[in-house]
Amino acid sequence: MSGQVQLALQGALAFVTLSHPGRFNAMSRSMWRQLREIFVGLQQRQDLRVVVLLGEAGHFCAGGDISEYPGFRFDAASLREFHETEVWGGLSAVLDCDMPVLAQISGNCMGAGMELASCCDLRLAGRSARFGAPIALLGFPMAPREAALVAGAAGELTAREMLLAAAVLDAPTMAQRGFLNRVCEDDALEAEALAAARAMALLAPQAARLNKQTLRHLAAVQVPADAYAYADSAEHREGVTAFMEKRQPRF
Repeated sequence: MSGQVQLALQGALAFVTLSHPGRFNAMSRSMWRQLREIFVGLQQRQDLRVVVLLGEAGHFCAGGDISEYPGFRFDAASLREFHETEVWGGLSAVLDCDMPVLAQISGNCMGAGMELASCCDLRLAGRSARFGAPIALLGFPMAPREAALVAGAAGELTAREMLLAAAVLDAPTMAQRGFLNRVCEDDALEAEALAAARAMALLAPQAARLNKQTLRHLAAVQVPADAYAYADSAEHREGVTAFMEKRQPRF
């Protein structure tokens, strides 16, 4: 099963749920494409005012679906296609949404989860949520635009700690560093996220859309031509292979 991104509507609210049972909602390639399709569709809706992005079964998103990686990651052209078309296609569709997007974060928020949360305008998390991007253990870097996205939202210090030291941080720490608007008790997260979304939905929708458009113009990242030249490197292969074989990588 390659996972699904599900859409549900409730009045003026849209709920986009990441669902990948057994994998803590890790993003598969098909899920990135589904995410883009859903948000492109939401952007056309004038009857909706707020989007809530969340994960299923107690987790937000644990990263990418690493079981798919051997099929494409070791070729520079296919790796670039994955990051610049599929992943960035999904992330940019969230970023391009003119409605406020609220992240309801529980459990694991790792790698792709950090990227998805970084696309959102407001972020609420359960106290037990965990945040990181420990891809140094997998032998590859974060793609340029994705790294810029996370650094912009989480702060350069936090991004460096996650990417260079494989740090995993708790929700209170992420709130202290300015990544989270609020930390809730785990059993209150859903209700507090719903209340926040409903409160935003009462505000002027045109003003919200115009503010989103203004904020979107604040950052742009150029991707170096050789950004994916590491695709066939030994440590890239070792990192992914070690994860698949459930052992420590030997770099």
